[in-house]
Amino acid sequence: MTGNPPNQGTPSEVFAVFLKLGLTSFGGPIAHLGYFRDELVSRRRWLDDAAYADLVALCQFLPGPASSQVGFALGFMRAGWLGALAAFTAFTLPSALILIVFALTATSLSGPVGHGLLHGLKIVAIAIVAQAVWGMARSLCPDKQRASIAFGAVAILAAAPGAFGMISAILFGALGGLVLCQSPKTSPVAGHITLNISRKTAGFCLTFFAGLMVLLPLIALQNQGLAVFDSFYRAGALVFGGGHVVLPLLQAEVVQSGWISPDQFIAGYGATQAVPGPLFTFAAYLGATIDGITGATIALLAVFLPGFLILIGVLPFWDQFRATPSAQALMQGANAAVVGILGVALYNPVFTSAVIGLPDFALALGCFVLLVTWKAPPWTVVLIAALGGICLGVLG
Repeated sequence: MTGNPPNQGTPSEVFAVFLKLGLTSFGGPIAHLGYFRDELVSRRRWLDDAAYADLVALCQFLPGPASSQVGFALGFMRAGWLGALAAFTAFTLPSALILIVFALTATSLSGPVGHGLLHGLKIVAIAIVAQAVWGMARSLCPDKQRASIAFGAVAILAAAPGAFGMISAILFGALGGLVLCQSPKTSPVAGHITLNISRKTAGFCLTFFAGLMVLLPLIALQNQGLAVFDSFYRAGALVFGGGHVVLPLLQAEVVQSGWISPDQFIAGYGATQAVPGPLFTFAAYLGATIDGITGATIALLAVFLPGFLILIGVLPFWDQFRATPSAQALMQGANAAVVGILGVALYNPVFTSAVIGLPDFALALGCFVLLVTWKAPPWTVVLIAALGGICLGVLG
């Protein structure tokens, strides 16, 4: 493999490096990939640019949390299975702990200041999701075929909201891509990723992934812990196109089931934008809101697990699979559908639960302008929205 030497580090080295990244990587999945490149390609030279670019392409192609999948693979490259576990734990732990504390203390926020703070976090979620929809639409729906697929996904969700509608929209997008997005000009570059993962191990992981998808819904009714694991596992398995897409999937699982209120959901999503690390740690907040530390642990493990199983399962077959035009067309269609799904989430529950008057809309629009035009860091926009929410709560 080009630029990817065999395991040369230790799990403790990997843990230290990724703990630093977990404490400092603000800005969402795309920013995380930039932090990873600067730290591990440019500074530490764990691999070269060609190998890193190919790894990023794979993880963006697959469902799951792309930046965490890249980190998991980099940890594996450096120090084997323990290195992969160290990378995941260190990168995830800081933001997860912060969000668990927020979930356990949010109910103590009362009065105009407390309610205003929570309302500000709900408002900033509008700007964050709108920015994601805007950017993803430009990159994933650049032509009339994929724009039409995105609209079709919106129409499906309008007719059948919830988890079933979301799965149907993704399947519709994949089939639409096969029909509308085939291109004879596709010429993928040669692969650069070679990890010491056997096809037997890969096959086991894919079988385990599929088995959990089938079996968990059948046994989930036995207790709440299994039900929570099932819901978060299914959400993690269906995330295409970036961490923000987990929002509508989790909303369909935890709000519509009545486990948490829409206000708690949106406030937690807003708080997630203010912390470093992967957006998937939003699951820790939701799990803690449902069932304290136990719920947070179950939710966090369940939402990350499918993405890692798929990554391990696909790696030995990646170069051969991605060379087929049909595979690329399928993913183009699925990603276009994801834009429509996220657009629906922008309207409901994000906008409808946060904007109750013109001042709320003005604050949300101001946050959007700061993010898109002024390129302000998301955590600063979250602080501004929180202060704005407090002012609206006190003055209102």
